[in-house]
Amino acid sequence: MLHVEVWRSAVISTAPGGRFQSFAVPRRPNQTILDVVTEIQRVQDPTLSYRFACRVGMCGSCAMVVNGRPRWTCRTRVADAVGSDGRLKLEPLRNLTVVKDLAVDMAAFFEKWKAARGFFEPGDAIPDDFAVVRPESDERRAADAGIECIGCGICHSACDVVAWDADYLGPAALNRAWTLVNDVRDRAQGERLDAVAGDSGCHACHTHMSCTNYCPKAIAPTYAIAGLKRAVVKRTLRRRS
Repeated sequence: MLHVEVWRSAVISTAPGGRFQSFAVPRRPNQTILDVVTEIQRVQDPTLSYRFACRVGMCGSCAMVVNGRPRWTCRTRVADAVGSDGRLKLEPLRNLTVVKDLAVDMAAFFEKWKAARGFFEPGDAIPDDFAVVRPESDERRAADAGIECIGCGICHSACDVVAWDADYLGPAALNRAWTLVNDVRDRAQGERLDAVAGDSGCHACHTHMSCTNYCPKAIAPTYAIAGLKRAVVKRTLRRRS
């Protein structure tokens, strides 16, 4: 049997208000963490709240903190996460408002994408046809480094700076900004660099590497943030010259 501790919270709160509830779940071959949560909800306690959608690592909505580490629960097997004592401790993602139990409100996370201008800007003169950016070009490779982010929030949950500074844009938003800075088709590069240059922007990163270490897509937001820092400094020097 698996001994599972699940965070239960009945009210919307950013504070650690709530408690852990214990469940015993049969151990099964090839069992994922999401399988365990689903079995608890369907068999033992139908009031348990959590999120999932695709179950194959495409949407990221099932992300939780498992034994202290933020993970996709659909792609994490119990065998890879369970403690030596056969225990699992499941919590909602950190640095986000808990809606109920294991479900968090992602609104603030995506507002930071907007604040970092993490959306494509085609400019006023939109071309009639698609722009051609060859896959082997340096420009495309630079953009490709962070383009696979699906916005699951794991890096945001793992980030120490977000925990200290709620206004910090965070690794996901800054990684998205860097991807667009490297998109030769975009027409808002200057405005985007200005957006990430503030006190809670790229220079607030302490390079702890937590976002890079925990990203399930093997993206390196730390290096994207370093790229933004260099680009912001270059822009500032050009303005002064």
